[in-house]
Amino acid sequence: MRRPQSPLRPGYETSSALTVGGRLLTFRATRSAKGFRPLIPPTYQGGGVLLKVEGVSIEVDGRKMVQKVDVEVDRGEIHVLLGPNGSGKTTLLRAIMGLPGYNVIEGRIIFEGRTLNGLQPYERARLGIALMHQNPRPLDVKLSHLAREISRKYGSSLEVLKDFALDSLIEREAFKGFSGGEAKKAELALTILQRPKLAMLDEPDSGVDLESLKLVGRTINKLVEGGAGVLLVTHTGAVIEYLRKVTAAHVIVRGRIVMSGDVENLLEAVKRKGYEALARGEPM
Repeated sequence: MRRPQSPLRPGYETSSALTVGGRLLTFRATRSAKGFRPLIPPTYQGGGVLLKVEGVSIEVDGRKMVQKVDVEVDRGEIHVLLGPNGSGKTTLLRAIMGLPGYNVIEGRIIFEGRTLNGLQPYERARLGIALMHQNPRPLDVKLSHLAREISRKYGSSLEVLKDFALDSLIEREAFKGFSGGEAKKAELALTILQRPKLAMLDEPDSGVDLESLKLVGRTINKLVEGGAGVLLVTHTGAVIEYLRKVTAAHVIVRGRIVMSGDVENLLEAVKRKGYEALARGEPM
């Protein structure tokens, strides 16, 4: 039987669990004529600030979508981004990942003391940054093949897939015909296999059932217990009750962080007053 061809071309480095412009950005590994090699160590030590976003403004298609944002995420912390549709939450994550079209026109993005401005997505992924997208694009490779390659190259165990109940999906082409909830579980599983230092999760709790929601919460908790930092976008806040501890939440309205604080207090304020009231500075 012919062995499935690797989705990575020789000499090509790739970074996160999606496709951009038809190019896979799924692994933080390099494929050479001799095979793959991992680009980051599987364990992380030390404390201090993992990610620092300093006065960052982001432009997309000539429009300023994020304005002078400041965020810090330490190892073992969970930071939540709240805000209405189109407020800049996803734009911020994609700019941190360095995806094409998300241009940082002001400020700095610093990861473990290194300025990321100007680095390509695969270079940022080599440092240990992973991005789980809200709507991953279909890939022309089976999910099982994708998972095995990531597992082999990062020394991670495929046992994690059992937690995600992917039996009915594992031999299908990744994300093709998947429901919203199925795609979320598959993408999160691939993200975990990459063992990131910083996991940026874009609405992992949307479109999933209650059992899957609990699984998402447990998975995020395991990431944090392993020393990773998490930057999480959520509209509903549904996953919050399944997280052991959220360090802080940040409300983004029209591209600006208008308020930061305790996640439960901010969610309650949003329910009572709405985002625009918080943006105007009305008391919680």
